[in-house]
Amino acid sequence: MKHIVLLISVFLLTACAGTVPVQRNFPEVPIELMSACPSLKTVEGTDKLSKVIDVVTDNYALYHECRTKVDVWIDWYKTQKQIFDEVK
Repeated sequence: MKHIVLLISVFLLTACAGTVPVQRNFPEVPIELMSACPSLKTVEGTDKLSKVIDVVTDNYALYHECRTKVDVWIDWYKTQKQIFDEVK
């Protein structure tokens, strides 16, 4: 009889513990993805085409680096959001 009362008590306590609401929080954003893209360089007044080409090349590199960072951010966000929404 003692075992039955103990078993029923344990069952009731565990059943109540399973109904405690859990607060869900969306994941934090990685610090690397929160930094802003650098400003593009400008060409100072010059008559040398090589200086202009150097600045344009640097700006293309900055753009592609920033674009890659944004693409990674979008992919990370979509993946995390999908995981977050599936777990309910």
